[in-house]
Amino acid sequence: MTDLLLVPLEDTVVFPGMNVTLTVDVGDEDRVVLVPRHESEYAAVGTVAEVTDHVRIPGGMRAVSLEGLHRGAIGAAHSDALGRLRAEVEERPDENPPPVQTRDLEREYRAVVEEILDLRGADDRVREFLRAITEAGALADTCAYAPDITFTQRVELLETVDVVERLQRALALQRERLAELQVRRRIRDDVEEGAQKQQREWFLRQQMNSIRKELGDDEGSIVEEYQAKIDEAGMPEDVRAHAERELRRLETMGDASGEASMIRTYLDWLIAVPWSKRSDETLDPRSAREVLDADHAGLEDVKDRIVEYLAVRKLRQDRGIPNDRRSGAILTLIGPPGTGKTSIGESVARALNREFVRMSLGGVRDEAEIRGHRRTYIGSLPGRLVRALRDAGTMNPVILLDEVDKVGADWRGDPSAALLEVLDPAQNHSFRDHYLDVELDLSEVFFIATANVADTIPGPLLDRMEVIRFDGYTVDEKTAIARGYLWPRQVERNGLREDEVSVSDETLQLVVSEYTREAGVRQLERELGTLLRKTATRIAAAQVEAPVEVDIDVVRDALGRQKFFQEAAERTAVPGVATGLAVTGTGGDVLFVEATSMDGSNGELVLTGQLGDVMKESARIALSYVRSHADELGIDPEVFKDRSFHVHVPAGAIPKDGPSAGITMTTALASLLSGRPVRHTVGMTGEVTLQGRVLPIGGLKQKVLAAHAAGLTDVIIPERNRADLDDVPEDVREAMRFHPVMTLGEVLEHALEAKPKPSLHAV
Repeated sequence: MTDLLLVPLEDTVVFPGMNVTLTVDVGDEDRVVLVPRHESEYAAVGTVAEVTDHVRIPGGMRAVSLEGLHRGAIGAAHSDALGRLRAEVEERPDENPPPVQTRDLEREYRAVVEEILDLRGADDRVREFLRAITEAGALADTCAYAPDITFTQRVELLETVDVVERLQRALALQRERLAELQVRRRIRDDVEEGAQKQQREWFLRQQMNSIRKELGDDEGSIVEEYQAKIDEAGMPEDVRAHAERELRRLETMGDASGEASMIRTYLDWLIAVPWSKRSDETLDPRSAREVLDADHAGLEDVKDRIVEYLAVRKLRQDRGIPNDRRSGAILTLIGPPGTGKTSIGESVARALNREFVRMSLGGVRDEAEIRGHRRTYIGSLPGRLVRALRDAGTMNPVILLDEVDKVGADWRGDPSAALLEVLDPAQNHSFRDHYLDVELDLSEVFFIATANVADTIPGPLLDRMEVIRFDGYTVDEKTAIARGYLWPRQVERNGLREDEVSVSDETLQLVVSEYTREAGVRQLERELGTLLRKTATRIAAAQVEAPVEVDIDVVRDALGRQKFFQEAAERTAVPGVATGLAVTGTGGDVLFVEATSMDGSNGELVLTGQLGDVMKESARIALSYVRSHADELGIDPEVFKDRSFHVHVPAGAIPKDGPSAGITMTTALASLLSGRPVRHTVGMTGEVTLQGRVLPIGGLKQKVLAAHAAGLTDVIIPERNRADLDDVPEDVREAMRFHPVMTLGEVLEHALEAKPKPSLHAV
């Protein structure tokens, strides 16, 4: 082992036999070891080089001339007294193998390189240099002089100490270069042949154009113009043939024909499709995540899915795997209004460096809006997808299908059925618009659909979508969004400067909790806009001087009295009221189930609050369970005689349905009849069976967020929903206690106050 000064080379490889000059100070060293380095990673083998000269270059810097001698395996590294890096080097000069092992390899290597030089038209001096090399190892090292060899391949060649193996590796690299050059030559020959054909056709067209001008015929110029546009459009061969067929029809019938204008309109649309244009996609998952984080707070599931999509495309590209036309991404973002579903589309497009087009589908009832009209109709047009591609100017934009759950159907067809082909990765590479009547490849389009609820999306369409749920924001997330996004935007929109108005996080949290109760942040932005408008008015009227600190008094003055209250404690203070959790079209919500009894017919049940059929059945199941388990609940069975019961669910103006209020109704009736109030900190959700089993429900995350916003600290959930708690934000999980249950007995144990009061019968 030899101790040598280590000289790192950034993205450069020096081989034995090479002479280089480097701007480094090697002191009095006679020999050094040159080691390639890429992103702080050193190669395992370097080149032992002899210092042949010391030179001084302009600017006072020192440089040395070095000559590569042979390879050296790098061992342990250490610093010397001057702080320079040194390494233990096992010098490995080339051991020339018997000619019988290398003769055929050398002959083939020289032949391949000769062909490469012929294709490149290289100087004869290169051939003479190659012929002068007699040693097999040095011959293999000449591969490093090739300009097409990458840094990684050079390092691999340097690290191949065995001469036979190195010659085999060099031969493989040169074969790859030869194959690539041969393909380029064939392409160039084909292009030249095609160019000659086009030149001949151009000359003939020019002659035809001159003849038409002599005859006073201008139709030729129109045909020429369309032909030029078709040539520039880069259409696929079948589409180009179709376009030229229509152009010949136009040329034959003349511009005076009534159908000529229809053909010209058709050709205009066909040319408007950006057949050969594509955005240069940015395949950098880390950069994309930074863009998404900068534009939106939260929404981790969406961001993760976009980053995964990018990472897969990057891996396929880096590893030379061709793109699969059937692997398009079609994400569907389902969640309450105001949670950022629509705006995420623009951020995705910016992160991918693609064009962005938004298609609003709310209220669309005509199938032709998607597929286009047949050309036989007067005034027919392509569908919205063709128009979206035209507006984007590329074949790989991000297209946002907004409000896909609000697509309707009537006698003009069902647009959602037309979307089945569009949103199916196995079919959309050959989408056919009725107007264009040619195949469109939509496989490169990144489709993002948005919806408020999944119930109104047809099953076959929903099956083709990759659904990502937006379940709303926590109070802390809303406060962070208000601070980082909404407040600066409203300050600018209201003509204010950042230094003129300020607000604390406590005040923002007050606005969030006392003036809004929504899953998204749309109403929150409106409230902040009102707050800043009134502040801007006071500043403009010289009633106050900037800077203005927006505090609680300013909020009360601008927004009025508190709009939302945490009233669970007041509502559940008396027996017969239980706090349930529900999911509405605007996110999670807290609802109170009230039960009372009165003299009347035996066991009659009255239900109010615009309850659906399923919810009414849950109420009947609840009453039946309480009657059949009266002894276990400490209820006198006589209480049910000659009495009727009334269950009401405020707010009465809002329709409600679903089975998840089953345990809430049971708890309300049990609380009423046992005289035990429901704990005011408890919210609950779960479907109930006649035997008292608690079944799983949906929308758990939205319900938990609503319970947290309403000030509840305990939530009773079905045992089979325990795994869904992983979706709940960690800060909310830490602030609340969850009680997974399997039976109604467990529900009542957690929900009712421990000390029973006298029963209703006793009263």
